[in-house]
Amino acid sequence: MALFSRDLGIDLGTIFTRIAEGDQVILREPTVVAVQLQQQKIVEIGQEAQNMYGRVSEEMEVSRPLRDGVVAYFEYTYLFLRELIKRVTPMRVFKPQVIITHPYGITSVERRAVHEAALEALGARSNVLLVPQPLAGALGVDLPVGMPSGNMIVSMGGGCTQAAVIAVHDIVSGQTLREGGLTLDEAIATYVRRKYGLIIGQPTAENIKKMIGAAVPLDEELRMELQGQDQISGLPKPFTLTTSEVVDALQEPLDRVFETVRQVLEKTPPELASDVIDRGIALCGGGSLLRGVDKLMTQKLGIPTYLVDDPEDAVALGAVRALEIYPVLERNLPRF
Repeated sequence: MALFSRDLGIDLGTIFTRIAEGDQVILREPTVVAVQLQQQKIVEIGQEAQNMYGRVSEEMEVSRPLRDGVVAYFEYTYLFLRELIKRVTPMRVFKPQVIITHPYGITSVERRAVHEAALEALGARSNVLLVPQPLAGALGVDLPVGMPSGNMIVSMGGGCTQAAVIAVHDIVSGQTLREGGLTLDEAIATYVRRKYGLIIGQPTAENIKKMIGAAVPLDEELRMELQGQDQISGLPKPFTLTTSEVVDALQEPLDRVFETVRQVLEKTPPELASDVIDRGIALCGGGSLLRGVDKLMTQKLGIPTYLVDDPEDAVALGAVRALEIYPVLERNLPRF
């Protein structure tokens, strides 16, 4: 392990946090902490904490430090970040240069919370920079953001969905919907409760989404055998869910995503909007892996939409690239 300062890009997400260095992601962990409530002490973070979800006593809580993409529990966030940074730089002499992402359009108070949590995690005299996630994502997928032409990216994250049109290293128009993958999970759980009278947890709903979920009907129907808790008796009860049912469950939250993208396009200058129509919309983030979501977005908006390579890691990789041109980006970034 090198003892000199390192450049790290951190994509601090509601569901996953990724740390990138150079052209690779060197760490991926769920953004989850397990807390001993009486002592207010974190006992596990990341995947170890995630494995405890729904399996702990009342004295323990498994919590997400971020909500809707922003810091909800400051102390948990900085302790979480401190542990992750310690894992990737265990023998550092010089503090790493860190750039950390945040959702586009958040308030100055929310930006400051992200910045101060990272400073607390790194220690005194640290240098922490911030970059909006859509801009980092565009850099991560090699969109020509420095050119005077419109490039549109939609990032479907776990806590929020962001759409932005970027030109000359600046977000010309953008919007953040504080709904994401967790909202899709909730929609699936709500559908199961209403149709079958059964209660399922968020991890089960997420697994359904990954295994048989889709935004459009598939040529081959997928099925999944599951167990839910009966709302009346409280006893476990088996049921079968199909892809077409999941498609129905997800239509409302997906329509809100498409409406957000449409509103961004409406606010975009005509010349740049024309570029977007010609170039298409780049789709990234974990939510973009939902089967057929790019096809449905194309149908709903009438603009070609494509899934980028390595959609889950694009923002973290782009954050590192943002460090290389930060003096140029800084001119257009919001101040605290």
